[in-house]
Amino acid sequence: MDEEFTWEDADASGVKPGIQAIPPLPNIPEAPIQKEFAVLENKRNFDPMSEHLDQDIQFAKRIVSFSLSLVMIASLAYVGFVLFDGGELTGYRPGDGALEAQEVYEDMIQADKVSLSGKGVTVCIVDSGLNVNHQDLDNLQVEKWKDFVGSSNQPYDDHGHGTSMAGILVADGWMKGIAPNVNLLVAKALAENGSGDDSVVAEAIDWCAANGAHIISLSLGGAPGILPFNFGGARSSAQAAEDAAESGIFVVAAAGNDGGEDDDGDVATPCSETAVICVGGVTQSGSHWEGSSIGDNNGRIWPLPIITPRSDPHKKPEIVAPAESVAVINKEGTWSLSDGTSAATVYVTGALALLLQNNPELAANGTQGNIANINQVKEWIQQSSLKKSNQEGHDNEYGYGLLQIKDLIEAANQQPE
Repeated sequence: MDEEFTWEDADASGVKPGIQAIPPLPNIPEAPIQKEFAVLENKRNFDPMSEHLDQDIQFAKRIVSFSLSLVMIASLAYVGFVLFDGGELTGYRPGDGALEAQEVYEDMIQADKVSLSGKGVTVCIVDSGLNVNHQDLDNLQVEKWKDFVGSSNQPYDDHGHGTSMAGILVADGWMKGIAPNVNLLVAKALAENGSGDDSVVAEAIDWCAANGAHIISLSLGGAPGILPFNFGGARSSAQAAEDAAESGIFVVAAAGNDGGEDDDGDVATPCSETAVICVGGVTQSGSHWEGSSIGDNNGRIWPLPIITPRSDPHKKPEIVAPAESVAVINKEGTWSLSDGTSAATVYVTGALALLLQNNPELAANGTQGNIANINQVKEWIQQSSLKKSNQEGHDNEYGYGLLQIKDLIEAANQQPE
């Protein structure tokens, strides 16, 4: 095996790394050069067909070159026809896998069985921002935008997560959002690396509430704090989420992605808060997605933080939705598949937007909008969600069951007058 050089080796040996010294060539006896030339020339002279052969070869090369040129011209013409129409890019599309995944999940959660669009409902997404230049967002109008990380007055997304999540809700192109006609508020609280301070997230939640949000979507989460407050008196995301819910605003948050061997034993915060609707994840087959965090609903003293026992309909997670290989848009203008309870959160956000469109009295500014309505909707979630095989009641992985949009709306419509 050849010896590998490092910079240290190079300094010691005087040889540059990656460059091997070339050994001296062996002594080669002088060859009868003139004789060799003569032999080659003689071979050419002894072949009476060589001149015709060269001509045939040149002719064949011209034919091959001409054929390749035709193929290239035809290919370019085809690409131009597929991609461009009137100066616009039309053939740029997601892969079949993404389109198939979208169809599978729409059928799984009954999104294709309702004709609502979220019109009149205001949703606030707290995330890494939004790139509005994706072709699937051409018809989108952002009602309000706030940058809590920088100071931009215009929407942007330097990470990409926020754009992907927004697409699940409002895309209206190759990708079809669950509720494309909602009034969209966007709060950028996560930085370029995808992380953010809890107090900044709290500030963003408060901004959403102050600007008329009916639903706040939080495809984010952190490890539960040992103490139920932040040091230094800073407001926590858990406090902000609870306050928003107390005013009748639906807060939907991700259970977390530390399932399996790395699971810390409970869902993330602020998903862990009583009034928040916590969302776990499933695969395309409808089974529990292994990365989805489980809930600890029996309570514990150790390890910290202390968790008090939870009761129905507030056991965590409350519901599960698509989380594996979910079709999403990207900030670069492309499409891809994504895993995580972040995506599941937006599916439930969209379902609630359709519910509030159908039952506007349930919204925060409606005739019945308060914390009692959130508790009522949680009961409908408990009743309408599709349970896994042999499931009775709540499951720490599967919640009360898989989101069923049509059945959720029907459960609300069956409420007594």
